Amino acid sequence: MCGFKNFISHLVLLKILPQSNNHYSLKPDILFCVLNVKSLFSQLVIYIFRAFKMRSVIILLSILLITVLIVNIKGEQLFLENKEKRKTVSKQAKYLSKLKELDKYYSSKELGITVAGGKTTFRLFAPQAVSVYLFTFKEVEDEFGNSFEMKIDLDGVWEITLDGELYGMFYGFKVLATKKEKLKDKPLCIDPYSKAVASFTDYANPRKSIIYKDDYDWEGDEWIKRDWRDLVIYEMHIRDMTAHTSSGSTMPGTYKGLVEKGVDGGISYIKELGVNTVELLPPMDFGRIEIPYRKNFMGKFNTWNPYERNHWGYMTAAFFAPESYYSESTNHLEWNKWIGVKGEQVKDFKDMVKAFHKEGIAVIMDVVYNHLSEYEIGNLKEIDREYYFRLDGKGHYIAQSGCGNDLKTERPMVRRLIVESILYWMTEYHIDGFRFDLGKLIDWETIEEIIREAKKINPYVVFVCEPWGGGYDPAGFSLRGWGSWNDQIRNGIKGENPFHGHGWIFGKWFGNNDPQRIKSYVNGTLVRDKHGLFQKKEHSVNYLESHDGYTLGDFIRIGSGEVDHHKKIKDVDSFQLLSAEQLKLNKLAALFLMTSQGMVMIHSGQEYARTKVIPFDIDVPDTNKGRIDHNTYDKDNEVNYINYEHAKSNKELLDYYKGLIELRNKYNAFRRADYKEIEFMETKDNEFALGYSLKFENEEFILLFNANHKKKHEFELPGGNWSVLVNPYFAGTIPLDTVSGSIKLEKSTGYVLKKVK
Repeated sequence: MCGFKNFISHLVLLKILPQSNNHYSLKPDILFCVLNVKSLFSQLVIYIFRAFKMRSVIILLSILLITVLIVNIKGEQLFLENKEKRKTVSKQAKYLSKLKELDKYYSSKELGITVAGGKTTFRLFAPQAVSVYLFTFKEVEDEFGNSFEMKIDLDGVWEITLDGELYGMFYGFKVLATKKEKLKDKPLCIDPYSKAVASFTDYANPRKSIIYKDDYDWEGDEWIKRDWRDLVIYEMHIRDMTAHTSSGSTMPGTYKGLVEKGVDGGISYIKELGVNTVELLPPMDFGRIEIPYRKNFMGKFNTWNPYERNHWGYMTAAFFAPESYYSESTNHLEWNKWIGVKGEQVKDFKDMVKAFHKEGIAVIMDVVYNHLSEYEIGNLKEIDREYYFRLDGKGHYIAQSGCGNDLKTERPMVRRLIVESILYWMTEYHIDGFRFDLGKLIDWETIEEIIREAKKINPYVVFVCEPWGGGYDPAGFSLRGWGSWNDQIRNGIKGENPFHGHGWIFGKWFGNNDPQRIKSYVNGTLVRDKHGLFQKKEHSVNYLESHDGYTLGDFIRIGSGEVDHHKKIKDVDSFQLLSAEQLKLNKLAALFLMTSQGMVMIHSGQEYARTKVIPFDIDVPDTNKGRIDHNTYDKDNEVNYINYEHAKSNKELLDYYKGLIELRNKYNAFRRADYKEIEFMETKDNEFALGYSLKFENEEFILLFNANHKKKHEFELPGGNWSVLVNPYFAGTIPLDTVSGSIKLEKSTGYVLKKVK
């Protein structure tokens, strides 16, 4: 039994009584004392009663007894809880240490398949697997196929060589992570280095790799070698450009349809618009189908997507294979069907690139290396999730991408996979550049290796980043020679949202924007300015609209106050027609965008103020039918399809964009002017007026803007005569008028003047 002195000392340890150094540690024998609290308390009663000889002390001691009991019980509970927490922390630390040790694995062996000398060799990197089996199939529908056990080397590469050059064969791997797992229970995994895949259309998105013989004739085709400053980028979706009947395509929604001649849509339209670069929303083979609406599947419950589609392509499944859906001329994705079986998507994709190159149009791919398809069986998750993905101490996926699983790009073999994928698309598909989705989620060492290795092949290769992912850091990418989407110019010119975040074209300042920042955008948002981002102007991708968010046209429709966002729209054809005010604001935004230094990007349909209204006549339980949509990633329908009739009905804006693109392409001043060659005018009593002169290559221009929606503004002109190339109605390279002395700008209008020699 604990003595009284020991009891008092334990009270100290339990923080009932203070200790001089304020440090407490619960000793094991306290539990024994707790069990003998009655004996200890009786000693305490005798001691206190003798000392004070007061009856009232009984009440105090009763309270004390209850307190001691509670505190001791709580102390015991805390002790056990802390002990469990320490175990958990220790366990997680050990697990993270184990994950770190996986960095030791690296191999320089050629991965995927190698066909040579009458044999076919298969290699798969899976360092933690206990066994791996290759499965081959003569027909894609074969359920079982032939199986072959593979052997592993010291670097984690499994390998097997079979007799014969097995072109046309389908294959995959089954990976056993433990000896307890059964082969029959494991899903078939595609080869991470698959050059072509066949996919089955159901919710699990199963795939089989194809041993594809590529003997394509490029007919002397080469990359488009163009200075980044000269790029006018047209962001578009392959299927959307010709899926609508108004395109006139005989192969709608396909690679072939996109480059079909003699029709209104596709490449003919793009060429007539005047852009010199197309940026394809992700064309790598991707998981097209999400989980069933309002049903459980693969541990998730779909409450967000009644369309059950990933239409845009941001769920990559195979990093070396083109999407097969775009080789199938179908109105709708057919269920329970294998597609891409013959590998025609490889040839079709190359035909598309070659056709664009013949027209002098470069091809940029949107690529997704920050995560994989979330709802798909048979990918890197089954091969080795601990190696390929970022996990926390509990083994849970880290999902900063918001898509369920982030690739651990800093792993040596993941970095190799990404770099080799980029180089493959450059060499085998003649791709001219890449836009990286959520690029900040890719580690800096990988970012640096990508651009270093790619420029060895093509010094002009374009690298554009969406600089988000755990922060916004275009400056970090610029330091490494990358371009980035410039969200500053987007938000500064139009605003952040159409309801209460209006920007400069509305005669308002959004956030911290002001006249100085507007001037910074003109110069390329350079770091030499107080709030600049970029080392070089060509690193700034100036844009006002992308696949994400409201279209610029819809932003202005709502922001102008002429459209009630909550009102359902039944007649989309009439709704998309621009009012006089909407037309002015679209033109003003376009003029600023097309005359600012840096790269320029427009999203498909921006040139005619495209609207994205969800139609009423779709057989989908969408409660937002008839409303404007700002996130159309899931809609393989008319919401996303380019309607060329709408382009014709807003022809004045379309022609204005054509004229501005022509102007930018003809005069280097709007692309290559140095900081010192741009001189801003004084604009008194109108903070939304902007004017500046631009001198370059013995030519002089004046650009004038009045974004004030309340009053006109008059600019004094330098001496001499000035040709009007752009006014509130027309834009181009042919003079519209000649002015001198001064010029008065109406509200929400702009001009471009050229000095008459």
